[in-house]
Amino acid sequence: MTAPVRFPRFFVTSPSPCPYLPGRSERKVFTELKGPHAAELNDALSRIGFRRSQTVAYRPSCVDCSACVSVRVLADLFRPSNTQRRELKRNGDLVASICRPWSTVEQFELLQRYLGERHPGGGMTSMDEVDFADMVEHTPVDSWLVEYREPTLDGTPGRLVGACLTDRQGDGLSMIYSFYEPDHGNRSGLGNYIILDHIRRAASEGLPYVYLGYWVEGSVRMQYKIRYRPLERLTRAGWVRFEPEAQDALIAKAASMRRKEAQPLDGSTKDGVPGVQEQYRVEV
Repeated sequence: MTAPVRFPRFFVTSPSPCPYLPGRSERKVFTELKGPHAAELNDALSRIGFRRSQTVAYRPSCVDCSACVSVRVLADLFRPSNTQRRELKRNGDLVASICRPWSTVEQFELLQRYLGERHPGGGMTSMDEVDFADMVEHTPVDSWLVEYREPTLDGTPGRLVGACLTDRQGDGLSMIYSFYEPDHGNRSGLGNYIILDHIRRAASEGLPYVYLGYWVEGSVRMQYKIRYRPLERLTRAGWVRFEPEAQDALIAKAASMRRKEAQPLDGSTKDGVPGVQEQYRVEV
C-alpha cells in the first residue's frame, strides 16, 4: 500500500506596493519548501511559474494585473546576438568558480556596492550580513553560488566582480539572484555575461532551460530578459515560445524605454526579497 500524497499548503500575502509598476499593488501566493521532497516540489512548482526565495516558493497572484510573466531561455537553441558575442568576448577571461551556498564578507561588500549604485533606495539596500547569509544559505534544494573573478598571473583568486545564486533543477538552471561590480572602468555587460555563462553551462550539462524569473512588460529594469533567444513565456496554455517578429518588436520597445529612462538593462534577476518568510503570513 502506497503512502498518501501530501499536497503543500498554500498561503497568500496581503497587498503591497508593486516594485515594478508604479501605482499598482502586488500579492503573492506561496508555500514552504521543506522535508525530503523539497527539491522535487520546487522543480514542479518552477514549471508553473513559481520562484524560490530561501525556503519559500512563490508566484504573483495579483487581483487586477498579470504583467509578471515567467520566462526561460532554451539553452540548446540559444544563439548570441552580435552584442552578446561582444559581451562574451569582453568578459571571457573571467574565472568562474562553483561555490557552495555559503556567504562571505567579500560577496556581501560587492552586493552593497551593486545595490547602492544600481538600486538605491530599493528594498534590499537595508540588508545586513545576516540577511545576506539567510538569502544564500537557507536553501532546501541543490544550490550554489557562482563567483566570477578577474584572472591573475600567479593563479591566485583575483578580484571578485560578479556572483550569482543559482539552483540546479531537473530541467535547468534557475538564476535566483545575480549581482556584480557596478562601476568597473574596464568592463561592461557583466550582468548580461553572467546570464550568458549560465546558458552555456546549462547547454553543456544537457539541461534544456535557464529560468530568468519574471519578465514585466512596462518595467524598464526587467526588460533585459527579452533579449535572449529563443525565449519561452508561461501562459494559461503552458510554455509558449515568443514569435521572432513579436520578440523583435519587444526588444526595440525595450531599447526605446531604456533611452527614455536613461537606465541600463542591468541583468539583475531577483524577483523576491530576502527574509521573504516575514511577508507571508496570511493563509488562503
